[in-house]
Amino acid sequence: MNLQGKSVLVVGTKRSGMGAVELLVRAGARVRAMDAETPDAEQMTRLKELAIPVLPQAAENIGGVELIVLSPAVPWDLPMFAAARERGIPVIGEVELASYFLRGPVIGITGSNGKTTTTALTGHLLKESGISCQVGGNIGKAPTAMVETSRPEQWNVLELSSFQLESIEHFRAQIGACLNVTPDHLDRHHTFEIYARAKGRLFDTQTMEDHAVLNYDDETCRHFGGTAKSKVFWFSSAREVPNGMWLAGGSLLFNGERVMERSRIRLRGLHNVENVMAAALIAHVAGAEWPVIARGIETFSGVEHRIEFVREVNGVQYFNDSKATNVDAALKAVDAFEEPLWIILGGKGKGGSYEPLVVPLHKKAKGALLIGAEPPYPYAAAPLLAKALQDAVPVVNCGSLRAAVEYAHQHATAGDVVLLAPACASFDQFQSYEQRGAEFKHFVQVL
Repeated sequence: MNLQGKSVLVVGTKRSGMGAVELLVRAGARVRAMDAETPDAEQMTRLKELAIPVLPQAAENIGGVELIVLSPAVPWDLPMFAAARERGIPVIGEVELASYFLRGPVIGITGSNGKTTTTALTGHLLKESGISCQVGGNIGKAPTAMVETSRPEQWNVLELSSFQLESIEHFRAQIGACLNVTPDHLDRHHTFEIYARAKGRLFDTQTMEDHAVLNYDDETCRHFGGTAKSKVFWFSSAREVPNGMWLAGGSLLFNGERVMERSRIRLRGLHNVENVMAAALIAHVAGAEWPVIARGIETFSGVEHRIEFVREVNGVQYFNDSKATNVDAALKAVDAFEEPLWIILGGKGKGGSYEPLVVPLHKKAKGALLIGAEPPYPYAAAPLLAKALQDAVPVVNCGSLRAAVEYAHQHATAGDVVLLAPACASFDQFQSYEQRGAEFKHFVQVL
């Protein structure tokens, strides 16, 4: 893509937007930025250094541009961008922009839950195998910020969200993986079908030379496998699968041959066994040998904010799963524990139902400690959680994360687990799930 001298508008100035701005400037484009919020001090300083004007996010500020690049946080279907497309102005996402410049093959990993763990583990397995790679996407560096360090012989391992995939056309993953598809981000995508279709774009752009790694136990993933042009590898925690990896009798098997024992996996929960199988298959397709893959899995202790052990206080263990930003992720976290739970829930709701939490929490939880903004905040989840759980488990409206940790500390007894698995986004009280998790860990450390 030749962008020399072209007028390009970048919408959104956070991590992905800034990566796009930097790439476009190097490509010789005439760049301006637009954002619904004021960039933070660091971003504004850099934009001023690059002489990039920042405009309010409004339709009247789109005029005169030849290309619009959207950050993942900016909805693809906003009327102002639909109108721009009707006028013949190309509108692409930041990942799509990166794909025109990124050197080397791509591994794209998506799914409602488990993306970050699987992406980090894939990078770990490739490095342990001596296979050159860099890791980014929705984790770490934005794809556009990876262009300068990309090389023809190096894998680009990308965690990809539905926000990043919904608008791809040219972007292509030589290895694409989907871990699962459960209701999430319905506040953005409106329906599950639209959300699933965004995930499926990862396989729509593949060719017969490419590979797909898919969860056989997930109905939507099976649909992707049935329509994919690429060669499909399956994984399953419940059954034997054709051409793939499955769990049987405590062992992980690949096409019937034992790879390793489940007991050697350091991560908690059956869902993490599935993540491990997905990463192992990806690494195998990328050229890693099975004995090295098994050793790499054994040395991987997980990533921050994903069922992360924080501390034990008076016999009570505290775990940080701030990345559990939807109901299905919270359910997977609950399933990872046999101990009695005090679970911290709440935040910015995403439009889904909290009813799936009722039975598991009735069986395992001593209390549900609710945090987050209250009405009139439009996405307040705490009242909806309280209504859903009122007959299943004692519900305590704590409001703040600090108050929830302190309540748990006062009421939990030896042998209990206190689990932050909010089932909600963080943006009502925090800038990110990372900040939420970091504050939880701080409150636990000072108990």
